[in-house]
Amino acid sequence: MGGAAVEQGPGRVKAPDGGWGWAVLVGCFVITGFSYAFPKAVSVFFKELIREFDVGYSDTAWISSILLAMLYGSGPLCSVLVNRFGCRPVMLVGGILASLGMILASFSTSIIHIYLSTGVITGLGLALNFQPSLIMLNRYFSEKRPLANGLSAAGSPVALCCLSPLGQVLQYQYGWRGSFLILGGILLNCCVCAALMRPLVAPKTLKSKELEQDNEEEAEKKKPKAKLLDFSVFKDRGFVIYTVAASIMVLGLFVPPVFVVSYAKELGNEDTKSALLLSILGFIDMFARPTCGVIAGMKWVRPRCVYLFSFAMIFNGITDLIGSQANDYTTLVIFCIFFGLSYGMVGALQFEVLMAIVGTEKFSSAIGLVLLMEAIAVLVGPPAAGRLLDATHNYMWIFLLAGCEVVLAAVVLATCNFLFIKKEPSASADKLENITVTEECSKDPDVNDEEEKGAREEQEKETKEELEEKEETEETDKDKEERIRPASLTVDSQEVEKFLKEPTQNGDMANSPETSL
Repeated sequence: MGGAAVEQGPGRVKAPDGGWGWAVLVGCFVITGFSYAFPKAVSVFFKELIREFDVGYSDTAWISSILLAMLYGSGPLCSVLVNRFGCRPVMLVGGILASLGMILASFSTSIIHIYLSTGVITGLGLALNFQPSLIMLNRYFSEKRPLANGLSAAGSPVALCCLSPLGQVLQYQYGWRGSFLILGGILLNCCVCAALMRPLVAPKTLKSKELEQDNEEEAEKKKPKAKLLDFSVFKDRGFVIYTVAASIMVLGLFVPPVFVVSYAKELGNEDTKSALLLSILGFIDMFARPTCGVIAGMKWVRPRCVYLFSFAMIFNGITDLIGSQANDYTTLVIFCIFFGLSYGMVGALQFEVLMAIVGTEKFSSAIGLVLLMEAIAVLVGPPAAGRLLDATHNYMWIFLLAGCEVVLAAVVLATCNFLFIKKEPSASADKLENITVTEECSKDPDVNDEEEKGAREEQEKETKEELEEKEETEETDKDKEERIRPASLTVDSQEVEKFLKEPTQNGDMANSPETSL
């Protein structure tokens, strides 16, 4: 857990770290934006839905809650489908479902219909796109993976800054029903992103093709069935620590963005002025994620990426604790700047750390199980903060609670990683170290260590023995050749001497024992 697991892709295919991987990164950027920003962008239509169906604000808030619950809670289902059918087919079906849900919602006659269409169907479609896109990104990038994760995570604030104003314009021009139809068409772009997810295949040579054709039937018989959901990841201490810490973090991570606008209104600010706080937060978040990805990819930082993730969570939690004391609009602006910075760092590192812990092969199962645990925390966190607000009528307490939860998650992750995760050097690394040591010893003439001298003498003896064995084998080969050679090809030495002593005239053919035969 302390180091980055740089692995090859499925079937031991090396990650290209570029090439078509940049197209995969663009698709992951768009999918991440839709997945995280769409549940927040739908809130633009809540007032119209309240008038249309004569319901309360809490009833319409369930639309976003169901969307997020489907995005996180269907993680194991996505893992099973990806391991069974692959990433691209699952994403294509997900794009169709996401679009279909919004189109059906435009014909709704009750709020329950919107729960089922927008919440369940669209939420499931976004989930079937989000998780496979991260899996493909992990397969295409290894050395540049932190940067790729940071760039793809930036899709969330970019999409939020675009979808919220777009929703307001559409609502003004076409109403909520026409807006849902247009948004359903926009979500069909998920199918375009799915088409970009080309499976990573190793280049085949002529020899490899012949071997594959010869051994194809035997390999299919001996090949074990792939696990649809690999629960063996729970045997990894690093994965268990990460899952516990991430679940605690999610309890408080999403609370401040949900309540900061209401907090500003409580202090007596206008609606537009209060809504501007989210734009400030999203703008800072937009640049914080790729920047953090660049920092996480540095040689000295990457093996310690888990501690950088812990620092990001502590930074976020302390920002919540200090922001709880805000008493004017200027203080809230400063809070949103620092919260956007820390929130972007967390968003850029959370999946990078998980990839480093479990590696490429088990990531498809690991992310599904982690998202399922986080789904429970997502459903518990904001409602619990709302009940605390109803009981105290003071926003300070919910910000304090959120900050303490995020700081606790950072402490759990950092301390457990330091105490319970031991770095075990691989066998290949040991071999490389031994080779370098012996080479340095052989180059240094002033070696005084008796153990090193003994090792050098043993190596010299082994090389001498190998040379003697080679000479013996060569002699035996010569003896075999002489035995195999026929008698008619043997040459008498006396005849050769006579031939050399006798002078030959020009134009006369010299008779040799071989030509006379």
